[in-house]
Amino acid sequence: MNYKICLTLWVFLFTSSLFAQDTSFADGWEYVGVAVEENDFTIWGSSPIMDTEGRVHLFVARWPAELKVDPGWRSDSEIAHYIGESPEGPFKFSEVSLKGKGAGHWDASGPHNPAIHKVGDTYYLLYIANDNPQQPPHPANQCIGLAKSTSLFGPWVRVNGDGLILSPPDNPDYWNYKPSNGVNNPALLQHPEGGFFLYFKSEGGKMGLAIAENIEGPYVQLPHPVTYNDRSVEDGYAFMMDGKFCLLTTDNHGMLEKGGGILWTSKDGIRFTEAEKGFHPAVKYLGESKLMNKKRHYGGNIVKFERPQILLINDKPAYMYAPSGYNFFGGKAAASYILRRKGLRDRK
Repeated sequence: MNYKICLTLWVFLFTSSLFAQDTSFADGWEYVGVAVEENDFTIWGSSPIMDTEGRVHLFVARWPAELKVDPGWRSDSEIAHYIGESPEGPFKFSEVSLKGKGAGHWDASGPHNPAIHKVGDTYYLLYIANDNPQQPPHPANQCIGLAKSTSLFGPWVRVNGDGLILSPPDNPDYWNYKPSNGVNNPALLQHPEGGFFLYFKSEGGKMGLAIAENIEGPYVQLPHPVTYNDRSVEDGYAFMMDGKFCLLTTDNHGMLEKGGGILWTSKDGIRFTEAEKGFHPAVKYLGESKLMNKKRHYGGNIVKFERPQILLINDKPAYMYAPSGYNFFGGKAAASYILRRKGLRDRK
């Protein structure tokens, strides 16, 4: 049977079975409130980590609100550090953690979409950036970088000299050879048996995987994607749950629910063949009445969450931090928001 026919049939059967589910991972969230909002900055990509004292630190992409979201995110984004006394905040600005290095560097502009992790006694901050925010060559020049520090307050030092850990492959047989969108939106997972899995988005809005023995690399990309979506997804967050590898991505184009998210699961973390709704559009958590004053700063006509990032407590998903192109309550710039797993308070 023709490969494309097989793939089409697989996608049909796959999505049909998912729509038949009565409940999903998405139904387990409840809205808490605003994570970070600044009148002077557009807020994006809020990645959480909890310290030994129970405080939660968010690493947030932001840029001046006076700029349009696009191209502002790729020309002027910086990564800033916010701190809350609990997972539900309130979160207060601490300092700027990472800026672009300027002309002549692969990450000259727009450090963006941070993902924070701790390995041993060291903190690692993943990010994307580019060497030229103009079109062309952006977005094909997006790459993934890594910085480290012994403190969440920095200073942050780019690993291996320049910080670059993943760029598009040189092999023409790879699925994302000369990709139109580079490699971007990192999601890191420390493999339970050792080593590191680095998931990323690339050509066609599919998720790929690169593997390394050590967190600082070198990373070796696999030649095939790990998701087999027929529509673009992005903004993956990787974690383990119930012995399975999980990827939580957006579903902006409606593979399962337009404007929602997808929770992909896998037994080996290499081929994600099961999925369900990961989160719903915002209205299903807030209701129409709370969104009466919403203001669109970016995106289409669905009020949706972007770039979901998960805080695990006792190795279980507890909170999700996600920005939106809409300010839910009419504010001057886009903000990020907090969702909590239902029943979490009862389990404490």
